[in-house]
Amino acid sequence: MSNDIQNQNKVMPPPASAYFIAPTEELPVRHTLAILVDNEPGVLARVIGLFSGRGYNIDSLTVSETEHERHLSRITIVTRATPSMLEQIKRQLDRIVPIHRIVDLTLNAYGLGHDKPIERELAMVKVANSGEKRSEALRLADAFGAVVSDADVGHFIFEVTGRTHKIDQFIAIMQPLGIVEVCRTGVAAMNRGGEGL
Repeated sequence: MSNDIQNQNKVMPPPASAYFIAPTEELPVRHTLAILVDNEPGVLARVIGLFSGRGYNIDSLTVSETEHERHLSRITIVTRATPSMLEQIKRQLDRIVPIHRIVDLTLNAYGLGHDKPIERELAMVKVANSGEKRSEALRLADAFGAVVSDADVGHFIFEVTGRTHKIDQFIAIMQPLGIVEVCRTGVAAMNRGGEGL
């Protein structure tokens, strides 16, 4: 066999990298971040752009002005990330000028000896039904602590508040009864204890 053919059959190692790449077996974990920002145009777009531009998914997003006098808004983001990805997200968020504070509520909860922060979500669920299904919908809604926000002969709009898994369960149990529409607020979260953001 000629040297040319032998060289073609050799398994070549991958090219060397100029960067140190540490092997990682970290799995993404659900984290809830609270971000205090100036309430001004474009801030939310920049925060979301940072996540999407780096391929990070946002599972839940809520934002509202919380301090009117200081014009500050609180953004609550639920995402799945490895610890190293999360550190990168926080470092990059720190570079965005109108951000005042970033708190990983999940890590803070662990530090306080809790498995997660206090999280709540509101959902409005429109269920179209009549006859026997109508009374079944009311019975199930009562079991979940849901409130009837609107009703007529053909539908109910239920309002239910709780942890995300409770909302998921309520929607799943109402599905066979004729869900027409669902609207969810996303997660609002705080840590236990006397300390604020």
